Amino acid sequence: MQIKTLFIPTQKKLKANKLKILEISKQLPKNIAIAYSVQFKNLANEIKKILSKNHNITKTIQVLGCSNPKFQKQTQAILLIGSGRFHAISLAIETNLPIYILEKDKLNKISNKDIQKLEKKQKVAYLKFLNADKIGILISTKPGQQNLKNAIELKKKLNDKKSYLFIANNLNISEFENFDINSWINTACPRMDMIDNRIININKIKIKK
Repeated sequence: MQIKTLFIPTQKKLKANKLKILEISKQLPKNIAIAYSVQFKNLANEIKKILSKNHNITKTIQVLGCSNPKFQKQTQAILLIGSGRFHAISLAIETNLPIYILEKDKLNKISNKDIQKLEKKQKVAYLKFLNADKIGILISTKPGQQNLKNAIELKKKLNDKKSYLFIANNLNISEFENFDINSWINTACPRMDMIDNRIININKIKIKK
């Protein structure tokens, strides 16, 4: 018997403050994209209607932890409706666009300092990879995150290092301490490198042919 997994999105019961949104919109450029996490979908649609009066909305899209959305060339900034800075900093690096976060009627912009902090962490992770003799390759079995083929191909190319495959549905960073490994290559959710500077994403690895 096969057990089915159901994913049921929930919505936060929030209403857009029209006057506040119009006031905030003066800080935004003309052409903007709107991104949101799933629980803020209804609120995002409300805000889109309000902003459409004075702005050109180039795209409205839900962002996931592992997504890498693309935006039209005319997009001047992205307005993220949600909580936390996880998606925002990733979007800033991936798109090279100004990112604004709207949370509880307050507008905040991701600063260069925020971006530089993550970039520094990524550089540290790369140096650890270069100096490590033992490498752990992280593989997720979750739908949309499975990357076993690329992980195996990478392992074959790491001739100068001992490498080990770690496969799990939920990759728990706290378990790293149980292994004599100080550099981990991530083939799953590309946001994991934001959590720990021992983790480097597979697309950041440069292998000599």
